[in-house]
Amino acid sequence: MFGLLLLVLSTCTFVAAHELWWNITYVQNANPDGLFDRRVIGVNGSWPPPPISVDTSEPLTLHVTNGLDLPTTMHHHGMFFNSSSWMDGAASVSQCGIPPGQTFDYLVPINSSGQHGTYWAHGHASGQYVDGLRTPMVIHPSNETYQYDEEFTVVLGDWYHSEHAVLLEHFMSIANPGGAEPVPDSGLIYFAQNASYLPPVPGSSPAPVTSAVGFNENATLPFVPGRTYRLRVINTSAFSAFFFWIDGHDMRIIEADGTDVQESPVDIRNDSSSNWMIHANMDTTMFDTVPDTLNPNITSSVTYSTGQAITDLSPIDQYTSVNDSSLIPTTPIPQPLVSKTVELEVVFDTMTDGTNHGTFNGTVYNPPLVPAIMSALTLGANATVQEAYGPYSIVLDHLDVVDIVIKNSDTGQHPFHLHGHQFQIVNRAEQYDSTDPSLNPPLVEGQANPMRRDTVAIPGGGSVTIPWLFHCHIEWHLESGLAVQFIEAPLQAQERAAGQVPSFMYEQCAALGTPDSGNAAGHASATDLSGLPLGPYLQTLGCVLTAVLGMLTVVWYSMGAGDSEAEMEQEARRRMEAKRRRGTVLWPAQKHSLIYPIFLLIFYLFPVVYSLRP
Repeated sequence: MFGLLLLVLSTCTFVAAHELWWNITYVQNANPDGLFDRRVIGVNGSWPPPPISVDTSEPLTLHVTNGLDLPTTMHHHGMFFNSSSWMDGAASVSQCGIPPGQTFDYLVPINSSGQHGTYWAHGHASGQYVDGLRTPMVIHPSNETYQYDEEFTVVLGDWYHSEHAVLLEHFMSIANPGGAEPVPDSGLIYFAQNASYLPPVPGSSPAPVTSAVGFNENATLPFVPGRTYRLRVINTSAFSAFFFWIDGHDMRIIEADGTDVQESPVDIRNDSSSNWMIHANMDTTMFDTVPDTLNPNITSSVTYSTGQAITDLSPIDQYTSVNDSSLIPTTPIPQPLVSKTVELEVVFDTMTDGTNHGTFNGTVYNPPLVPAIMSALTLGANATVQEAYGPYSIVLDHLDVVDIVIKNSDTGQHPFHLHGHQFQIVNRAEQYDSTDPSLNPPLVEGQANPMRRDTVAIPGGGSVTIPWLFHCHIEWHLESGLAVQFIEAPLQAQERAAGQVPSFMYEQCAALGTPDSGNAAGHASATDLSGLPLGPYLQTLGCVLTAVLGMLTVVWYSMGAGDSEAEMEQEARRRMEAKRRRGTVLWPAQKHSLIYPIFLLIFYLFPVVYSLRP
C-alpha cells in the first residue's frame, strides 16, 4: 500500500499517488485522558485521525469528505504548494471550505517539493483541530541523513473537555477584557510508527472509544538495548507548550521542521538497565491561572523489559530550552540579498467593542469574503493592488526576497507559522527597542547557512527577522485576529493557474453562498470593500475603557454575586453604552496590564526530531 508503483508505458513513467480516503466525522464519547467523555472530530468514525506516512517518491492525494454539519478543510502544515496554493487548506485564504456532504481532493506534491521529514496535518476552519482534527505526517526519503534502527513519532497535545465553539464564545467576550486564554483540562502523549498508532500497554483499561491507542500512562515505547531510535516529537496543541525529556537518556536534535541539522547536543547517556519515565510537562507560566483540577505534568514510559518497574527521576531542578537559530542545517543555503522589508508589530489590546484581540500593526485580521487566492486569480491587472485584499494583506512581487521583521510587544512568547514556505532565521533580538547591541543585535548580512523553519517562536519584547497566511499558531490568538496574508506574484499566479484550478472549488463556494471572484468583499474593484467585515479597532484617547468595566464585573462575579456570564456581559455592555452617551473619557488598558495580569510563554508548536543511541 505504501510502496512505489511504476507503470511503464512506452517511454513514459507514471508514479501512482499515495491515496487516502477520509470522511471527517464526529465521534461521540472519546475519552483519551480518562477523565471526561466528549464529542470529538475524527476520521472514518474513529479518533485520533490516522497518522500519515508517505515516501518522497509519492505524491499524496487526500480525498476529504465532510461528514460534519459545518464547513471544514485540511491543512498540511509545512508543505509547499508552488503554483497550486489553492490546495493549502486554509479556509478563506486558499479555499471557501468543504460544505457538509461534499468532497475535496487535496493534492500534495511531495514527489516534486523536495521535502522530507516530520510534519503534521490539521483542520484549518473554525478551530476544528482543537476538537481533535489533527494527526502526524512523516515523509520518508530514500536516503536518510542519519542512520538509526527504528523510529517512533511522539504526539503531544493539550486537551479540552469543552468544544472549541463554547471556549471561543467565552474567550472573545466582553466579560473577558484581558484576553485570558482557555486553559486546557489535561494533556496527551501518544505514539505512532509509520501509519499506525501504538496500542495501550497490556493490562490497562482504556476508554472504549479510544481503546485502540495508548495514551499517557497507558502508552509505552518498546525499546531494545543497543539500538538507535529516532523520535519525531510533534506538539499539536492549540495553546500549551511542553518541556519533553526521557529519564535515563540524552537526545541529539537531528531535524526541525523538515530541515536536517548537525547533531545537537552530542553528549549521550542512555541507560537500558531499567524501564524509564517519559515526561511532557506543560509550561504553566503561559496560563492565566492553573486550575487545581489540571495535572500539567504528563507521563508515559520507555519499556526495555516487560514487568520491570519504571524509574522516575523527577522533579528536575530547572528546564532548558533550545535556541533553534543556533541549529545548523546539513544542507547549506546562503542568505540571499533582500529586495523588500516588511515590519510587523504584535499588539494585544482591549478593542472599542470591549473584547480583547491580537493585531499586526494595529489591524485585526478578519477572514475575507472571497478567499485571497480567488481574488488574485480573478482581479486581472488589479490583482497587484494591495488594498483589494483587505487591510491585513501584503502584496509581494515575483521573485521578491523579503525580510519579515516581527516585533513582539506582548509580554509572552508566540509561535508564528508561515504557510507554504521555509524561511531563514537571520536575526533575533531579546528586546527589539533596546539600544544595547547585546539585546538588539544588528542584522548580519551574507550569512552562510541560517537555520530554516516554517514556524518560529518570538519572545516577549523580542523580534525575529525572516524572509501566504502568516499567523500565530496559538489557536486562540489566530481566532482573535493575529494573522496577516501575503499575496505573492498575483499576475504570475494567474498565468500558472490557467486551466489548473479544479471546478469543484468554485462549486463549493457557491454551495456555501460564498463569492468566488473579485476583491476581498466580492466586488470587481480594487478599492470598493463595502460589506467586508472589519474591526474591532484599537482604542484611542476618547474611547471607552470597557476593560475596567469588564474587570469590575468579573471581580464582582467572583465574589459571589452569582450572575451568569451572559448577564455579566449584558451588564458590561449596558454600562459601556451609558458612559459612551455621557462622553466619558477613560484611558485604554492593554493586555497584560497591571489591571489584568496574564503571562504567556510559548515553546514551539512544530516538529523537532531527536535521535537516541547506545
